[in-house]
Amino acid sequence: MLMTSSGVLGLAGMPFTSQIFSPHRYSYSEVSKNYGILLVRPLMDFSKDDLYKICQGANQDWVEDPTNRSSLFARNRIRISLGDMSSCTLKSELHAIISACRKTRLFVDHACLSLANLTLTITELGYAIINLEILNRLKIQDICLSKFLSLVLQFISQRHRPVRGSTAKLVLDYIRTVPCRTSLTAAGCYICPAPGSKGTRCIVSCSVDCPLPSAVEVFHVPSYKEERHDISGGLEQIINDGKSYLEHFIPKASDVHFLDTTPESVLDEAKRLNILGESTYRIIVSLQMQETKLFKAEPKVTPGYGSKHGSHSVSTLSSGLLKSGQICNYMNRFFITWKVKDENEDNSISDAASCNTICKSCALGCDMELEVRHMTESDWLYLSKFSECTVENFHDQRDTSASSKEQTMENASRCLKYASSSARKALVLLKLIPVAARKGLPVLVNQKGLLLSIPSIKFSHCPWLMASAEFKPRVPFGGGQSSFM
Repeated sequence: MLMTSSGVLGLAGMPFTSQIFSPHRYSYSEVSKNYGILLVRPLMDFSKDDLYKICQGANQDWVEDPTNRSSLFARNRIRISLGDMSSCTLKSELHAIISACRKTRLFVDHACLSLANLTLTITELGYAIINLEILNRLKIQDICLSKFLSLVLQFISQRHRPVRGSTAKLVLDYIRTVPCRTSLTAAGCYICPAPGSKGTRCIVSCSVDCPLPSAVEVFHVPSYKEERHDISGGLEQIINDGKSYLEHFIPKASDVHFLDTTPESVLDEAKRLNILGESTYRIIVSLQMQETKLFKAEPKVTPGYGSKHGSHSVSTLSSGLLKSGQICNYMNRFFITWKVKDENEDNSISDAASCNTICKSCALGCDMELEVRHMTESDWLYLSKFSECTVENFHDQRDTSASSKEQTMENASRCLKYASSSARKALVLLKLIPVAARKGLPVLVNQKGLLLSIPSIKFSHCPWLMASAEFKPRVPFGGGQSSFM
């Protein structure tokens, strides 16, 4: 942990409880809350020998991952080395520093939630606003502020790799500079001053030019007849009870160690505080130096984002196709669905309801597949031009025969009139959205590239098309429930 610059928070180790989140979350009528799975590790404080004896006493076979003995992994080399030189003092002092780091982690996590309540606004369009004026007035320690900013970046981008090193310092320096006047791209996000704030607030939006989670996951809504087991209510209660329990253990800042300690000086500070003795200190420093040499000697391999992190560059990936009635999880951020209006909702389409093509003007039909992608500048220009479009110049621009024009004139006129009105209303809403945040909005186009819908700003090209987009990130702010106590 000290080698990877994760410092105090990394030395807190693995949490006793944590949440795992599924991309597939839905109810009959809407996307449901994502409570995922609560993973509990009740045997964390037991040694391997203790666990082996427990299995023996219960007549259970001992099963172990064969890679646990492989010297290819740093964790195994360190574990084996510590086992060979094991002593009661060493074990006791290692447990002491881990316990101190867990206490610090608890304090930092609570501080981050407090900062979010005071300074953070999450919008339904998928971007965040941070009040820099309030944030800097609070005089927050770097360790707490860095963790808070990391949580914001991870939430908006839905990339859950730690934000460390030069990137973390870059973001920290940016946030510390008030008023902010420049922009910054970091950890899958674009950070810039909020319009009209004079640099006292900043916007954090998803940067579509960075490697991000896989663009599209399409799945079907379960039918009413399917048997469902809804345990979310019970899990929510367990999580809330766990949070209430942890509140009793949140320490005061004066009782917390390492708040102003850099990752490189954690061991020195632990020695100064008499948490580590001289012997244990030397052993850990020696192991750290050995592993650092091995780490620097290993060739650096940059794996493809798709293979390791399930991520791709949004600008080059092939977008998914979405059928009517399906739900699409777009970039782990938005849930999108569309359908053709039922004839009971609009009597004007009752005669065409049995046709594969409901609207001949835009070729909308129940069997159609729409493509989901992010919004581009050409979409804004399209809306602007479309809002001023008339039926006459619309037909002049279309390459159709005279008979085809006559056949589709009525549908086209109604479709165009609706689309033009929808575009004007959408532009009003679009002007209220910061330019940086617009790029992260999902849009629906047909396979010829015709823009059919921008659900977030209520634009629809056709009166028979119903589309919706809900900002419901797969992983909630803070990464869900976790406990180190």
